[in-house]
Amino acid sequence: MSEFEFDSIIKNVRVVRPDTDTVEEGDIAVAGGRVARVAPGIDASLAPETVEGRGRLAFPGAVDAHQHWGIYNPLDVDARTESRAAAQGGVTTGLTYIRTGQYYLNRGGDYADFFPEVLALARGRAHIDYAFHVAPMQSSHLEELDALVDDFGVTSFKIFMFYGGHGLHGRSDDQSSFLMTPPGERYDIAHFEFVMRALQGVRERHPGIADRLSLSLHCETAEIMSAYTRMVQEEGELSGLAAYSASRPPHSEGLAVTIASYLAHATGLPTINLLHLSSARAMEAAMTMAGAFPHIDFRREVTLGHLLTDIDTGHPVGGKVNPPLRPRADVEALWEHLLAGHVDWVVSDHACCKEEMKFGADRDDVFLSKSGFGGAEYLLPGLFSEGRRRGLPEAAVARLVSWNPARRYGLRDKGTIAPGYDADIALLDPDAPWTVRAEDSESTQEYSPFEGVEIGASVTDVFLRGSRIVADGKVVGDPQGSYVKRS
Repeated sequence: MSEFEFDSIIKNVRVVRPDTDTVEEGDIAVAGGRVARVAPGIDASLAPETVEGRGRLAFPGAVDAHQHWGIYNPLDVDARTESRAAAQGGVTTGLTYIRTGQYYLNRGGDYADFFPEVLALARGRAHIDYAFHVAPMQSSHLEELDALVDDFGVTSFKIFMFYGGHGLHGRSDDQSSFLMTPPGERYDIAHFEFVMRALQGVRERHPGIADRLSLSLHCETAEIMSAYTRMVQEEGELSGLAAYSASRPPHSEGLAVTIASYLAHATGLPTINLLHLSSARAMEAAMTMAGAFPHIDFRREVTLGHLLTDIDTGHPVGGKVNPPLRPRADVEALWEHLLAGHVDWVVSDHACCKEEMKFGADRDDVFLSKSGFGGAEYLLPGLFSEGRRRGLPEAAVARLVSWNPARRYGLRDKGTIAPGYDADIALLDPDAPWTVRAEDSESTQEYSPFEGVEIGASVTDVFLRGSRIVADGKVVGDPQGSYVKRS
């Protein structure tokens, strides 16, 4: 029997909780990987190890609810390297998207065969805890939803609305080859409806966890994007991120949000997440739909990239992402909504894409480059820094990057610093400014659209279930992350 009451104590921190605007000075005691006590002056002799917090802010570890491991690099490689980058940004849990088709494992078929391989590739390699959102890409996948919930603990699913007639990087006339779906099937609005009906059936068969079973949608309209892409390229007046934004216009987002919302109403599915809303029009549509369908529990997501950079400040080609980075007016509109409480969580949408794959034959042609970039390493310090400048309270940061996504996505043991919760903690020095340089990231991506951004706070130490995975700003130790079954 141990002579100690706790395994470790983090001394002299200012604890940030999502449920109160008061920052609490004190210590955090950890036992069995969970927070055991939060109080001032905990006796250091009660634990074999103490960590001096030096008065820093102690945030609950960030739950980055939107990442993409394995999209451009092998999943087993990304699980190791990109989880290290995430840890740098105060992230202790990453929720990453997975689907059949091109990229990821580059094959189709049933999730009964596909998902165990996903788990095997990630196992033992991640430095943070992780879970997966799953996208039903074909009709047979709808029959597997119960098994994904019951056998694998998956509680969140996704629809990519623009795949209906658009590829990952631009126009596409060969949907079935890209998605590797069976002959004769279409990935279209009808399929989206059937996904919603199937998931609502799962919710009805699982009443105890129904509130944690949700559907997320990437809301862009393929037909509008295809027409505008052709128009922008033929006119040739715009280039770089400005051209890409114009080719995927904000009203394409707004229309897709409206379609998705009405389908949720028609199918009776009340748990809908609207992903990476990037523009004033997208947010306008999202708020309008919330008013039109108050019985739908909408959640609204925004990415750090859409909050910190725009078509003029982001890397002119490396900043290509879906939906696009937008003009400064849209950035300011997103911040207005966030400060008004209309945004439920902020994510990185981290998708590491190395230079050799990111840029096409013409490095200046945004339409030839791949979509997506990393950014998890900037999540907590980036949101805190820019949020503080705009008057965002510390507790709101904790809600946006920890509590809200943890609750929605069924991570019941995560999201706050309180007894009984996992001891996932990020220490932040609020007065340690630095400049983003891609070379300082643990990610294998060699460039960043955040390059040169001034961030006014630094993550110094990160703890995953009580074990330190970042010390003095450096990732330390072997991978300790585990897959989290959410049902």
